Amino acid sequence: MQLEIVTPDQKLFEGEVRHVQLPGKQGLFGILDNHAPIVSTLVKGRIKVEVSGGDIQLFEIEGGVVEMNNNKVIVLAES
Repeated sequence: MQLEIVTPDQKLFEGEVRHVQLPGKQGLFGILDNHAPIVSTLVKGRIKVEVSGGDIQLFEIEGGVVEMNNNKVIVLAES
């Protein structure tokens, strides 16, 4: 699936991923390929991204919003 993580200042990540773990208000949650469409708010925490090659990348955010639709995840992060 495609993932894009953007802040008001820059694009932090764009690419093909296997899994993304996000900090939601009710705790951590993950999104995999073919996940049902979802829109959720995010809190301060760490986004964990498993890219298609198996590498793990981490991004610290102050909060934001995530949308998943048609195998594309867009994270609008506060920083």
